[in-house]
Amino acid sequence: MEKDKIKSEKKETKKNINVKINDWVVEHLTRISVNDKIFFLDHLRTMFHAGLSLVEALHVLSKESENPRLKKIIEQIKIETEKGKQFSDVLEKFPKVFPPIYVKMIASGEISGKLEESLEQIVNQMKKNNELTSSIKGAMIYPAVIIFAISVVAIIMVTVVLPQLMTLFDEMATELPLPTRVLIAITNFMSNPINLIVIVVLIIIFIISFVQLLRKSLVFKTTIHKINLHIPIFGGVIKQINLARFSLTLSSLLRSTLPIVEAVDITAETCSNKIYQNALKDASEKIKKGINLSTVLEGYSKLFPPMVTEMIMVGEKTGEIERLLSELSNFYSDEVDKTMKNFSTIIEPAIILILGVAVAMIAMAVIMPMYSMVDSF
Repeated sequence: MEKDKIKSEKKETKKNINVKINDWVVEHLTRISVNDKIFFLDHLRTMFHAGLSLVEALHVLSKESENPRLKKIIEQIKIETEKGKQFSDVLEKFPKVFPPIYVKMIASGEISGKLEESLEQIVNQMKKNNELTSSIKGAMIYPAVIIFAISVVAIIMVTVVLPQLMTLFDEMATELPLPTRVLIAITNFMSNPINLIVIVVLIIIFIISFVQLLRKSLVFKTTIHKINLHIPIFGGVIKQINLARFSLTLSSLLRSTLPIVEAVDITAETCSNKIYQNALKDASEKIKKGINLSTVLEGYSKLFPPMVTEMIMVGEKTGEIERLLSELSNFYSDEVDKTMKNFSTIIEPAIILILGVAVAMIAMAVIMPMYSMVDSF
């Protein structure tokens, strides 16, 4: 009997350990994608439209969801709402899954009795944001592959090819030209494995330090974001992306009947550039004093083009600001999409120019000593 009891206890302990490990994996390693969130909110809206209660809809969705982490969260939401808590209040406990912007829109829908409409707006916004993000990520694949390929070729050149070529100049009695001496010095330095490892380590340290400074230093982050807006080609794209997010988010929030002060303040957080965030935070404070949004944004003409401020001004006068912001959002989203699709064509000349200069310098460094040898004869 005692042996059976000990075996049973061991099995129970092993089971508890497995459960804890599984819970930890679900909690920390399982990612909830944008598509998972869209699935949840869109199906929730559909069930509301079909006449199901919130608890019934959550019960069905907790079974339908294939993502274990989302399934667990939906079950927790269902338990809390069964106790009589507001849906938006419960969602607020999961900020990493449901950002404040969506929670505010749902809360507004609950107050106005238009929760189904709020969910539809959230789903539409999430889809548009996802399309925008996907187009940006897709466009960055090409330059990333090119840079990686160039880096690999450069390392092979300076560690394998050029060291063998440089042996031709060892027997030369004449003084080598400056470009050749520079190339030899670089080749000798880079062909040493220890030096190469040191350079890689320094690059990694620089990248980590840069990222940490961006996260922790507000002044550094603001400075970098300000510089980003003035970089040729990239600066224009960054402005378009922030204008698309600004107009899309503000349009959705105003349609959810949120006050414009709160809507502008929340919109600021969705902009990826700190300069745009600061401008919209300032706008939110000035709107409290009775100044129109269009008037405030006119003071930031480098961030918000005349077309944006004029359309907002027309919207304020006609009471159709949500519709005009939606049109602005579609315009800038299309502009970003077109730019991203042609991004490889835009940066190809720059890449060709950089490669051409590098090849020309190496060729010059190799050929110049040969001309010197011919002249000496």
